Amino acid sequence: MSRGVCIVDDDASVRKSLANLLRSAGFETLTFAAGEAFLQSPLAGEASCVLLDLKMPGMGGLEVQRELAQRSWRMPVICMSAHWDDGSVQAAMGQGALACLGKPFSEEVLLKAVEQAFAVSR
Repeated sequence: MSRGVCIVDDDASVRKSLANLLRSAGFETLTFAAGEAFLQSPLAGEASCVLLDLKMPGMGGLEVQRELAQRSWRMPVICMSAHWDDGSVQAAMGQGALACLGKPFSEEVLLKAVEQAFAVSR
């Protein structure tokens, strides 16, 4: 997945729309409905970037970030949430998130964050 973005979000419509947008911009995408499914995928470790929903049933975004660090997976993480508060932003950034996007966000904001992630991962 040389230009691969993993999208981890429990909302099917969000996964589909983000995947369509990113594919139209030339990125490969893999989608996951849960943090556990993402972490269990053999392809997840090859991603160049992860779009990670903060609030999901089961393993939430902050827990996924901690597991990525434990596995020494160094891909850039962009966190997304419709329910940000200062503590959540600080926790996500403190665990290495490259950006924290508030849903809904514009296509421009998302593409800029993903391009920044690819610049960092090179």
